[in-house]
Amino acid sequence: MPLTLKQLRKKHARFVYESFDITKSKNTIHVQYLFKLEPNIFFKPKISIPCDTKISAESLKVFAFNLGLVESISYWKAACPKEFVIKAGFLTVEQISWWRDLFIHGLGEFFYQNKIDFRPKDFLKIKLESKTRFKKQDLKKPNGDLILVGGGIDSAVTLELLKKSKQKREVFLLNPTRSAIEIAKLAGYTKLLIATREIDPKLLDLNSHGYLNGHTPFSAYLAFLGTLAAALLNYQNVIVSNERSADEVNIRYHDMEVNHQYSKSTRFEKLFRNYCSKYLSAQINYFSFLRPLYELQVTKIFARSPKYFGVFKSCNAGQKANIWCGNCAKCAFSYLALSPFISRGQLIKIFGSDYFRNKHLVDHINTLTGVTANKPFDCVGTIAESRLAAKLAIEQYGEKDLKKKIEGRVKMDSNILNSWNKINFLPATYQNLLRKQMN
Repeated sequence: MPLTLKQLRKKHARFVYESFDITKSKNTIHVQYLFKLEPNIFFKPKISIPCDTKISAESLKVFAFNLGLVESISYWKAACPKEFVIKAGFLTVEQISWWRDLFIHGLGEFFYQNKIDFRPKDFLKIKLESKTRFKKQDLKKPNGDLILVGGGIDSAVTLELLKKSKQKREVFLLNPTRSAIEIAKLAGYTKLLIATREIDPKLLDLNSHGYLNGHTPFSAYLAFLGTLAAALLNYQNVIVSNERSADEVNIRYHDMEVNHQYSKSTRFEKLFRNYCSKYLSAQINYFSFLRPLYELQVTKIFARSPKYFGVFKSCNAGQKANIWCGNCAKCAFSYLALSPFISRGQLIKIFGSDYFRNKHLVDHINTLTGVTANKPFDCVGTIAESRLAAKLAIEQYGEKDLKKKIEGRVKMDSNILNSWNKINFLPATYQNLLRKQMN
């Protein structure tokens, strides 16, 4: 039976980040964390990264310590204790404010789904019980690109386009799906850096006994993990594939904008870049290669590379089985976004059936285009680009059902396919690479 927030906070007054431990074995760096949900529940999550460099454990401490802070979010949320106590290291007042902001904004969807009011001043107090400071690192002439990769369209486009760069580059994957590995190999990246994250099973056990569960800012975890890996391997650029569409808000809750993709947003990227420069290493440059473009524009570029059609998978529900579930908003958006740029036969071959004939998925399309309900809590494009994709599908295939539901009921913005978001952090050479694809 689910426990209430009041019951959980009464039972668990404090969550403590006790310590972290760095070890090395067989060219692999391991970092194990120790968290305590008082009075008596301990968690020991772990991350392992292949590495044959000779960087010292002391040099890695600032990155490992901060990765533990973002890891802690997943465990703190189980009971949302009033106090988050840090014994593993020291934070400045500015850093404490930064982390509280990430907890609140990054867990916005979690708060909304669990009907939690995060506004009281005493809702979350971050307290220090350590004076151990970890120094910002001065790396030895870092260079090249460390590219973080998933198994979807965005990653495939980034990998394909960055092949034209003269920079040294390497692909970094975390607990990769089959599609992520296949995409990287198809793009010509034979050497893959694969990290393994081990979640403490006690967390899943607590969830099964009524403790709180929900969406966390996973891309924030990847940002901190990527900088750790970059420091290990002496890379300058940590490159992700978040696009402009990730900025759109799903809903307002208690006067805060709730965004399922918050840690993929421009706001988070800007805040993280500043944090990294000030507290981790000023020489590591984290940025999203696709930030200037909407998801629909990225999909148009992807459609020019049919070699990926049989391997990419964007469906979260079908990730483990490497399938399209054919039942979720992500499947509906992926089908809708591709429909203006490839043939119906190719679409059916990729997805296994014609999603425009699937009433449940058409209902998702109605939500994606703003005809009904709020935008789904999923990594999908904006309402405006979903509307444009539907319009283009109607023109290409004469989709009568879509036409009845959408045309005349929503406004269309045909300029989306030619837009360029000037709010981005791409170095000039990377901007030029991406701009050449806009035709």
